[in-house]
Amino acid sequence: MSQKLKVGILGGTGMVGQRFIALLENHPWFEVTTIAASPRSAGKTYEEAVGGRWKMDTPMPEAVKGLIVMNVNEVEEVASKVDFVFSAVDMSKEEIKAIEEAYAKTETPVVSNNSAHRWTPDVPMVVPEINPEHMKVIEFQRKRLGTTRGFIAVKPNCSIQSYAPVLTAWKEFEPYEVVATTYQAISGAGKTFQDWPEMEGNIIPFIGGEEEKSEKEPLRLWGEIKDGVIVPATSPVITCQCIRVPVLNGHTAAVFVKFRKKPTKEQLIEKLVSFKGVPQELELPSAPKQFIQYLYEDNRPQVTEDVNYEHGMGISIGRLREDHVYDYKFVGLSHNTVRGAAGGAVLCAELLKAQGYITAK
Repeated sequence: MSQKLKVGILGGTGMVGQRFIALLENHPWFEVTTIAASPRSAGKTYEEAVGGRWKMDTPMPEAVKGLIVMNVNEVEEVASKVDFVFSAVDMSKEEIKAIEEAYAKTETPVVSNNSAHRWTPDVPMVVPEINPEHMKVIEFQRKRLGTTRGFIAVKPNCSIQSYAPVLTAWKEFEPYEVVATTYQAISGAGKTFQDWPEMEGNIIPFIGGEEEKSEKEPLRLWGEIKDGVIVPATSPVITCQCIRVPVLNGHTAAVFVKFRKKPTKEQLIEKLVSFKGVPQELELPSAPKQFIQYLYEDNRPQVTEDVNYEHGMGISIGRLREDHVYDYKFVGLSHNTVRGAAGGAVLCAELLKAQGYITAK
């Protein structure tokens, strides 16, 4: 018998669900034993349900090909087979909220890639290097849900990963005003170029809901728990534009920052490369050894060169320089479907296991 925790993937046939399955192949702590998806996929083997829609660079893991896909709506049945679930379902926001709570109420922890619960006041939204202490709000959430081990935890939007960790590393210099423009890959929309040929050679200057998330979600990461809920920080003020670009994987950000305390460029770089958090201290399986790398070449970071840094779990920063309107500006790059989606959720689950929130049923 395997001693690994048994994992279910809700929405396992979609792009993020596929990424979960690829990342969890040979994971030292977790094993995918159950895949659930829409009723139209239920009853088929995973290989049949996905068909020609496998979108990962690596082959479909042999261990999941023959798994019979379950109906994600049969909550009790799916939950009875697993210790916890990752959620990547493709539903309306209200449907996602309802189904994730339903799973939590079966005493099954839910680690979600979806945005539906990011602003539920007692649901932790965590980048493990930035705000691992927010997991403590789970105790209050369990009281609301009436559960003893079930809960929901989420990871934030993929677009903020290329600058929120940077601003966290620079916290002591008190950044107070930030302008960011993100250049976002098509996989963030669950697409490849085969699915979306009109994106080739094209730029679309609008991604629905993305700018609001990019401006507000970092403030929730930097907030604190008060009276059983997470109260967002009020500073720095962030304004953002989000643009879809013809890149498969990798969100790039061009960022301008004003500081109350004036650091040198050398101080800022030192804070980036020395920045680490609980995942590095605990040596969690998916944690990058070096969370943020600084690249000195004028033409870096580049998607083709740097998106897979630390297996896609690290962040690459370059072009840090003084600015004549703001204090400093820089360019950041993160892998949107690894660190920004499934990989970030896997790291959250590893943290939750290490903290004792996820255990075998």
